[in-house]
Amino acid sequence: MNDYIQQPQQIEQNSFEIITRLIDELRPDYRFVDADQEAVIKRVIHTTADFDWLDILHFSPDVLSLIRGGISRGCTLYTDTTMALSGINKTRLAQYGCECRCYVSDPRVIQIAKARQITRSMAAVDLALQEPGEKIFVFGNAPTALFRLMEHQSALIAVVGVPVGFVGAEESKNVLINSGLSCIAAKGRKGGSNIAAAIINAILYRMPEVTHG
Repeated sequence: MNDYIQQPQQIEQNSFEIITRLIDELRPDYRFVDADQEAVIKRVIHTTADFDWLDILHFSPDVLSLIRGGISRGCTLYTDTTMALSGINKTRLAQYGCECRCYVSDPRVIQIAKARQITRSMAAVDLALQEPGEKIFVFGNAPTALFRLMEHQSALIAVVGVPVGFVGAEESKNVLINSGLSCIAAKGRKGGSNIAAAIINAILYRMPEVTHG
C-alpha cells in the first residue's frame, strides 16, 4: 500500500494537470478570459472537483488587479467565517504586510447583534467598516453579511462574495454583481467558505509571477 503519491506538491501538480486535461476533453471550445482568471477558476475546481465553476464564477472588470494592488499595499481582509479565515494562507498574506480578520465571534459583535436584533455576520460587517485602512471583504457563508455590506456601500477595494445555500445566497450575490462594486461572485446557490479561501489563495500564489514575470 505504499504505491500512492505522498508528496503534497506532487499531488497538487498532478491534480492541476488532470483538471487541465479534463477541461480540454469535456469543454474543448472553452477559453479562459486570461491567465489570472484561469488560475482562480482552476484552484476552485481543485478545491471542489466541480467543473460547473467554469461557468458560474463572475469577475468584474480589473477586480483581480485591484485585489493584488490592495494586498501589495498591506490591506486588511475580513471574512465572514472562521473557516474562511483558517483556509487563507496567512504566511503569504504577511509577506505583503496584510492581515486577515474574522469578527463573527468577537464579544463586541455578539453584543451589537443582540442589541440591534441582527445576525452576528451583519454586526461583524458593521464593526469592520468602522476600522481604518483599505479593506477586502471575503464572504463564503453568510448572505446577510453581503446584504449588509451592500446597504453601506462603503469605500473598499473589492468583495469576494460566494455565500452558499438556499435562503438569500443567490439573491445576495445577484445584488453584489449588479452593485457596481469590484467583485468576484458565484452565480446561483453554490459557494462556501472553502471557495472564498481558494479564490484568495489563487491570487496570492500567482502574485510573485505577475509582479516579477
